[in-house]
Amino acid sequence: MAVHAHPDDESSKGAATYAYYLNRGAEVMIVSCTGGERGDILNDHLDKAALAKRDLAGLRRLEMAAAREVIGFQHRWLGYVDSGMAREDGTVPPGSFADIPVEIEAEHLVRLIREFKPHVMVTYDENGGYPHPDHIRTHVISMFAYEAAADPTMYPEAGEPWAVSKLYYEAIFNFPRMESVYNLMKEREPSSPLLTQFEEMVGWMRQRPYNATTQVKVGEFFERRDLALKAHASQVAPDSSFFFWPNEIQQAAWPYEDYQLAASRVATANPEADLFQGIEDN
Repeated sequence: MAVHAHPDDESSKGAATYAYYLNRGAEVMIVSCTGGERGDILNDHLDKAALAKRDLAGLRRLEMAAAREVIGFQHRWLGYVDSGMAREDGTVPPGSFADIPVEIEAEHLVRLIREFKPHVMVTYDENGGYPHPDHIRTHVISMFAYEAAADPTMYPEAGEPWAVSKLYYEAIFNFPRMESVYNLMKEREPSSPLLTQFEEMVGWMRQRPYNATTQVKVGEFFERRDLALKAHASQVAPDSSFFFWPNEIQQAAWPYEDYQLAASRVATANPEADLFQGIEDN
């Protein structure tokens, strides 16, 4: 189970991993905490621009369904309203995802955990990947639900207790990955006009800590990942920085998606090459 803040997050942060594990016979469920209602239209050439302006929430549901078809995962909406970016005073709109008490929101996620019974759960770190209120709240309720789902005294009407074996933070956008891909691209395509923009991206990512404990080799599914991401056309333009570098260079330089082990109820040892390491032996 992977818990994400908005539709499109699942495709930009782990889609190749989900395709990889589905291909190996695992079940995968994506949980979208909000509908992305307060997002912006980030594609100037969007075919469905009129629909996006009239009903962005409805369009994002259609885009999510298309991404689900590309990868093949199961999907559930947690049902909360996008908070948007925090106001200058740090507040968010009343009744939005980041405004509602955690104990109320977590019950819905606990119910899904007890229904689906995942062995592995993936979410964001305490910074949310970036400081969007919904990403940070996704971290908070995921951590709360990881513990609560296993506790028979918590939400007894939400199903039989289930202890998720391992909890991970996604760590896919990291400096070592970007530097490796950039260096190989500079070697193979030194005249590429994208190198300047790529260099700027590598520069500001240099300060981000690399906390990954686990690298899953999923390069063969990078094209599927990109197709899923492009399904979210209102959020990702064809010339987005997500598509700066060719997949063959990524596959050669860094054919992984990275994760940080945050909690485990089974014995394991780092570094890992599999999110399920230690589970089959327990």
